[in-house]
Amino acid sequence: MEFLLNHVEALIFCSPAPIQLSDIRSTLSEMFNAEVPETDIERAIQGLQKKYAAPEFSFYPLQLAGGYQFMTKPEYQASIGIFLRQQSKKQLSASAMETLSIIAYKQPITKSEVEQIRGVNCDYAVQKLLEKELVEIKGKSDGIGRPILYGTSRKFEEHFGINSLRDLPTPKDFSADENKIGEEK
Repeated sequence: MEFLLNHVEALIFCSPAPIQLSDIRSTLSEMFNAEVPETDIERAIQGLQKKYAAPEFSFYPLQLAGGYQFMTKPEYQASIGIFLRQQSKKQLSASAMETLSIIAYKQPITKSEVEQIRGVNCDYAVQKLLEKELVEIKGKSDGIGRPILYGTSRKFEEHFGINSLRDLPTPKDFSADENKIGEEK
């Protein structure tokens, strides 16, 4: 089992995005020239999660966006946040974030529907979100002119550290105090 655990660990570690269980299985099956049962891979992943739960490790394998990826433990969030903020030169603008939020919560949605909600043209923001692969084309609407429908991508889930859209915060997750502007008199 240790032998399989090491191979699974290496695959998760080298993958630049969350690696799917099916990809691990097909890679190992080809390497060993024999079928590797998914249950054995799942046990290996559980072994990795137990191993990396120890305090001497600063990261652990996390199930994310339908796959597995090594992530830093929450207690190191502050130092990594500072580092990433210093290194990031391509952050999303406020308009791109607003457009992305609308797409995430209302998808599938057309650009004109996003523009109707925002009240401004969204061509540039949608284009940037497509370039960053946070948004993808989901199809065409049945409406007049058959406009393109947009929705979020797997990269969106990875970027925001969620497993699915159900993990997005809901309005009840925000307290009223955080949303007040000015002082009451």
